[in-house]
Amino acid sequence: MSTSNQSNTNSLPFVLTGIPGLEALHVWISIPFCFTYIMTLLGNSMVLLTVRLDKSLHEPMYHFISMLAVIDLIFSTAVVPKMLAVFWLGSREIGFEACFIQMFFIHTFTAVESGVLLAMSFDRYTAICNPLRYTTILTSSRTVQIGLLSLARGVGVMIPLMCLLTGLPYCKTRVIPHSYCEHMAVVELACADPSVSDLYSLTVATLLVGTDSVFITFSYGMILRSVIRLPSQEARLKTLRTCGSHISIILVFYIGGLLSMYLQMFPFGLAPHIQVLVADFYLTVPPVLNPLIYGIKMKPIQEGILKLPRIDVKLSSMNYVPEMPISIQSLEREPGLGVYC
Repeated sequence: MSTSNQSNTNSLPFVLTGIPGLEALHVWISIPFCFTYIMTLLGNSMVLLTVRLDKSLHEPMYHFISMLAVIDLIFSTAVVPKMLAVFWLGSREIGFEACFIQMFFIHTFTAVESGVLLAMSFDRYTAICNPLRYTTILTSSRTVQIGLLSLARGVGVMIPLMCLLTGLPYCKTRVIPHSYCEHMAVVELACADPSVSDLYSLTVATLLVGTDSVFITFSYGMILRSVIRLPSQEARLKTLRTCGSHISIILVFYIGGLLSMYLQMFPFGLAPHIQVLVADFYLTVPPVLNPLIYGIKMKPIQEGILKLPRIDVKLSSMNYVPEMPISIQSLEREPGLGVYC
């Protein structure tokens, strides 16, 4: 294919089918996705507002939780509005550039979230296993640097992939059998050999997930080892329950991502709508669970949320800046035991 023909072909928009085989049920299927998106916006926005206004929450672990909330907001907004437009309005077309921009945001912030989850596990490992050096190891500036490093890593590994994908000619068809611009579904439309981009994406995903999950497993393993040695059985059980919730969220994130990717590459005879639903739920469920597990379920953030109306009244009526309250939980918890694990 000539360069001019390739350019003309690549300027045409793609067409998203939604969920193949279940087009008649799109309106009903959209209800849980709409609900989870609304809850994602409310939950993560509330966590961000609480951490921003309550100065007692200006600590590294709450900075990481805020990063996670921002990632979830960007992650969901990059996918769900267009998905709902397909389901509700039949707005199936998506521009060539818009499709790859959406793909870039999905994969970039998946990598960024993995980095933040790793940083959060390191934060808890330091607080519990090396509490005397916690304040010197994890300062506010270092927390910001870790967040920027996670962002740079995500952008750095995705730019080469986007260059490889946008350089392919897409002349087979413009129909993407998916509800968003899923990587493998788009690559299947290329009329050139995509083996280089496939190998790159598989290698990067496996290395990122493998490296991060190994260090996360090590961190939580050391945390559990320290928790088991606590003299109080009540403290042990409480911390184990909390860590269990966090580990469940991490497993959903990593296993769901790998399952979604590998099902697109190796369908194993599954119906297309099953593959699409797995990918859709992977993108919409973790962002609504993260603020519940990492944010609203934590007592300091719960107390901060309850104080929001009072803070708002004081700020608006008398330009009052709230003083930093002393957290009762910080006095009552076990020495060296962090709040969210």
